[in-house]
Amino acid sequence: MTANGLSHPGPTTIGVFDSGFGGLTVLRALLHRIPQARFTFLGDSARLPYGSKSRRTISRYAVQSARFLVEEQGAQFLVIACNTASALALDAIQQAVPVPVLGVIEPGATAARAASKTGDVLVIATDATFQSHAYAAACQTRGLRALEKACPLLVPLVEEGWTQHPVTTQVIRIYLSEIFAEAQARGLNPDALVLGCTHYPLIQPLIEQAAREFAPDGFRVIDSAEAAAEAALNLIQGTAAQTSAAQPDEAEVAAIQCFATDSVDKFERLGSRFLGRPVGKVQLVDLGG
Repeated sequence: MTANGLSHPGPTTIGVFDSGFGGLTVLRALLHRIPQARFTFLGDSARLPYGSKSRRTISRYAVQSARFLVEEQGAQFLVIACNTASALALDAIQQAVPVPVLGVIEPGATAARAASKTGDVLVIATDATFQSHAYAAACQTRGLRALEKACPLLVPLVEEGWTQHPVTTQVIRIYLSEIFAEAQARGLNPDALVLGCTHYPLIQPLIEQAAREFAPDGFRVIDSAEAAAEAALNLIQGTAAQTSAAQPDEAEVAAIQCFATDSVDKFERLGSRFLGRPVGKVQLVDLGG
């Protein structure tokens, strides 16, 4: 498929964008569901964290990244594997590029709706995503009541590699005790928790373990990365491009190319934790100011 939406021979090219490398958990989920595609991942590591920037600046950065993936790398679909960009720049990205664009927030809310019987859900996220209240809005449109909580210590713990560390376990327990207490005070009966950050899948087992202390039987933890990958699969299957990608050459299966705007060595070192496989040689790219 070219930029105007017409199909061309060969595997579908899917562009995945994040402000750093946490979005590799989304790419990992995509690989499991669409192994026949080509993937191009861009981490805008020179300009993170996006959460400290204005909506206008985040939109400008995100649009530059989206155009790089579409215009220079030939992406036929875009997955915005960044909660902040999904919350604050999705509309701008969709207007800037002529290909389907999917964020992580709407699929996460949809998965929560499917999982919840009580209609009450919890969301844990970074401070920037929390401040946007994008998950609460997306849940509300689906008839859910969502209680959100910022958990700013979790990302640095994951990036430190403390994904099974007692300190991480204790921090998670504190955060969950606070959000469950607030839910009780508000008269909510939550039966699902949405992981509103692409770093959090790496500590999902610890989160699930801690949740059992506070939650009723049948409580579900929703990985928004998995939900986004499932939504992307459905989107691609609904287009003519899927037919051209259905029978790829074996040499082209699961082809991945990663780019970063800074910290290439760190990306290569830590990226495999998020992707679950070596990220390969990461290319440095300059997107400008």
